[in-house]
Amino acid sequence: MKEFIEKLRTGSLTGDERIIPIYCEYDEPDINRSEVLRYAGFPASVLRAKGKGKKDDSFCEVPTDEELAKRLDEVIGLAKGQFIYRLSYACAVLGRDDEGYPVLPFKQHSDDLKKNLENCRGVIILAATVGAGIDRLIRRYERTGPATGLLLQGMGAERVETLVDAFNDEVNRTCDAMGMKAHPRYSPGYGDLPITVQPDLLKLLEAEKRLGITLNASYMMSPSKSVTAVIGIS
Repeated sequence: MKEFIEKLRTGSLTGDERIIPIYCEYDEPDINRSEVLRYAGFPASVLRAKGKGKKDDSFCEVPTDEELAKRLDEVIGLAKGQFIYRLSYACAVLGRDDEGYPVLPFKQHSDDLKKNLENCRGVIILAATVGAGIDRLIRRYERTGPATGLLLQGMGAERVETLVDAFNDEVNRTCDAMGMKAHPRYSPGYGDLPITVQPDLLKLLEAEKRLGITLNASYMMSPSKSVTAVIGIS
């Protein structure tokens, strides 16, 4: 990554370089308990439980703060050893077509991505996953223990976002050290960038072979706690 960003800075890349995915494994990052609860939807649940919104069956009964803290501890214990932290990324020079749309190693025609990548010279494309273990736990508990299942969903989301944040921080630090700028990461499914780009993106990153990520007929990834994204460099 460092060499790629340095060559972007000096303008020594031609765009004809072979795109080679790079595989990384990470140690387990610290758990952000408040983010687990946010991803689990508990703030909205609390509001509904206090009568500040329409009640429905989509949220289980909300425990007291003390009960919630205890249950979260139990869920963290249940999920211990279930996560792997794997990521694959590739660096590519960014071209433009006649309409100014970014030319990437996967086909797209997104106005929102065009805006996000404005003034960028290159991109870092990534896929990350925390594995299928959390999916198995969620399926096990979502019917028999809805509150536990909800917290497991939140924990899985927090884990993969924390993994991608760790990589994003590396990109930011490397860019800052070279006087370059990393743009906010952008993922398929946001704005007008469709999830139908996923097959080409995942193929580019050898995500099935390296990370075990596959797609179903609806372009949803398995393991479900997986993320793909593009980070522009200007």
